Amino acid sequence: MKNAHKLTEGALCLAVFAVLILMTIYIPVLGIVTNLFLAVPFILFAAKNTRMNSFVFLVAAIILSILVGTILALPLTLSYGAAGLVIGYFIQLEKSRMSTFVTATLVFLIALLVQYAASVVFFKMNLIEEFIQMMKESLDQSVAIVEALGQNVDGAVLERFDAFIKMIETLTPSLFVMTSIAAVLLIELVSFPIVKRLGVNMQQRMPLKELTFPKSILWYYLVIMLASFILKPEEGDYWYLALVNLSFILQLCMVVQGIAFLFYICDMKGIHKAVPIIATVFTFFPPILLPIVRILGIIDLGFELRKRFESKNR
Repeated sequence: MKNAHKLTEGALCLAVFAVLILMTIYIPVLGIVTNLFLAVPFILFAAKNTRMNSFVFLVAAIILSILVGTILALPLTLSYGAAGLVIGYFIQLEKSRMSTFVTATLVFLIALLVQYAASVVFFKMNLIEEFIQMMKESLDQSVAIVEALGQNVDGAVLERFDAFIKMIETLTPSLFVMTSIAAVLLIELVSFPIVKRLGVNMQQRMPLKELTFPKSILWYYLVIMLASFILKPEEGDYWYLALVNLSFILQLCMVVQGIAFLFYICDMKGIHKAVPIIATVFTFFPPILLPIVRILGIIDLGFELRKRFESKNR
């Protein structure tokens, strides 16, 4: 009877997934929305079943996705399916929301890297290189049109655009990481309310104001900055790529630390939540406050400002 219930539950989750993957693949505009819900069936199943059953469910979902959505559905199934199973299993184990998020992000990242490597090795398709080449061709066409109209092209603008393209090439590893972080954030944002409503208990989400990174990250950041200053690697070599990407990720951590401190201090002073939200927006779009927030994060992490404020208010 118990096995029959599991089979029924698994079949129902697979049916929901099949509908979602069909809508994602074949309905362009709606597919952008349904894409975000692909992990829900995996989370629901893994939260109530063993690891072996969850693995069998993933294999069945892969086969089903190929049958109903062709090979195009395989990358989506692998990425969202693997991340969803990890999230569901961690919910079953009653792990913290932070450990669940970090592990799911790593799994999603691994799935992305495996798919990227497979596309390069087996299909001779390097999507990143093709995207960069497309940008360069678009720039050349735009310059040709402007010159054909008898106008001069500003050299400074061309240099900035060329620097932007080089930055994308250099930060490709970091872009993979950021894509994985953003994807898992969206998965949790969309999936958790649904999963909770369907009776799955989970740990409470830690408020942003309480988020703080390990102090060791600050030392890593300082070591990377010092290594960049001492080694001065040439643009394009291995050490240059490694140091630039590590620096980018660690600086992003400092920015997040600074944003968390803004939410903390505003909450402690009774300032309306709209203030730190607006400050967060202007930290990224446009990055007016980015240097200030990053420095604030470094100071908060290094001098433990939140603990000092708490001790003063006791």
